[in-house]
Amino acid sequence: MRAWLIAVVCGLAGFSASAGADVDPVDAERLGKDLTPVGAEMLGNGSDIPAWRGGLAKDLDHSPGDFHTNPFATDRAKFRITGENWQQHKDRLSPGQIALLERFPDFYLDVYPTRRSASYPDYVYQALKDNANKAELLEYGSGVRNAVMTSPFPMPQSGLEVLWNHTLRFRGHAMRFEAVATSVTSGGERMDVLRDYQYYIRYSEVGLEPEDLDNKIFFLKRKTLSPAQMAGRITLVHETLDQVRSPRKSWIYVPGQRRLRRTPDLSYDTADVNTNSIRTIDQVDMFNGAPDFYDWTLVGKQELYVPYNAYRVHQGDLTLDNILAERHLNPELLRYEAHRVWVVEANLRVGYRHRYAKRRYYVDEDSWSILYAEEYDSEGNLWQVTESHTINFYDVPMVYPTLEVTYDLQSGRYYAEGLDNERGATANFSERLTPRDFSTSSVRREARR
Repeated sequence: MRAWLIAVVCGLAGFSASAGADVDPVDAERLGKDLTPVGAEMLGNGSDIPAWRGGLAKDLDHSPGDFHTNPFATDRAKFRITGENWQQHKDRLSPGQIALLERFPDFYLDVYPTRRSASYPDYVYQALKDNANKAELLEYGSGVRNAVMTSPFPMPQSGLEVLWNHTLRFRGHAMRFEAVATSVTSGGERMDVLRDYQYYIRYSEVGLEPEDLDNKIFFLKRKTLSPAQMAGRITLVHETLDQVRSPRKSWIYVPGQRRLRRTPDLSYDTADVNTNSIRTIDQVDMFNGAPDFYDWTLVGKQELYVPYNAYRVHQGDLTLDNILAERHLNPELLRYEAHRVWVVEANLRVGYRHRYAKRRYYVDEDSWSILYAEEYDSEGNLWQVTESHTINFYDVPMVYPTLEVTYDLQSGRYYAEGLDNERGATANFSERLTPRDFSTSSVRREARR
């Protein structure tokens, strides 16, 4: 079936002085009517994308930290896209997907019925409507003002507004989990690293007013548990909203050095530690940090086959060997569906240096989550493809990745993180964490234990 593309006349509007400088005011009353409460199109496409009917309901009986039962376990794949037949489906495939199918003959996409499962608490929907009436981009698009809780621009007018919708999307209030991250060589050899992750999302505090945000989005504490030679390392991050005016604050504790020290270079294209330089810091969570190195263009909206409702790979009875094949994830465990996505392209600005000269993002209209990212080198060659395999954590409810994977097409290596399958539990969004748990003194005390 042919895809459709809505052209959006926005030029390089990513660096206007404010969100409303050159566009008409948004009509927030459309939210919940012809648009869903998050700003997606309420209706389907008349064929394989259905109308949004509210998504998955909150499951009050789900125990925090338990793996989520697959609500679509009886679904069967409609068809399979391979390296031999992808031309029949090319209108709904991104360049990165086509590259993966051509590079790896044993890789494929099983396409399932589309389930518009995204849902959020009512107070998040109300915050979206409030943000729509008040939110503005800061000068040069370096941040957002007059918004809290969740995405600020449910009816985006520019590429930067779509990007900030992803960066500030609702991710709960606090979470904790253990998971393995691994880099896999072109020969299939793995380096597994087990970490404990703790987050406190300052931006989504209930009752918080925008003026009380103090330029903070979230706090992160990440502790390495294994292998033994890395165990005990702790990374602490205070993520800021306007990172041009006030860059993120980060610290690292290394047991052998026995001190907590600042790490001022934890940004942009600094190599993400333990990924074997496959991934940069600003590729974590598909994209994070300051957007000022790029010009951001809103290309339009497209129907695409994207990873979605990844409950099959989100199960505690799977082993890492089940999931991690020699050159890519095990495609038998992955699920793809037809969804509408916003397409945003980032091109490196003149005078700036970054290892990726161009980047393209595919953002789910129902959740503002980036589902696909493509990175290009300075010669215009596709370098990397990243997939975010999301589910609705229906105990909250909210959409969040259960697994992310980055494929390096030039080296044949890949990197995956979020592998909690062998841990006996998944992300717990009921953790009673506070900002005090993310102070430097708290980390020092933990390091001494």
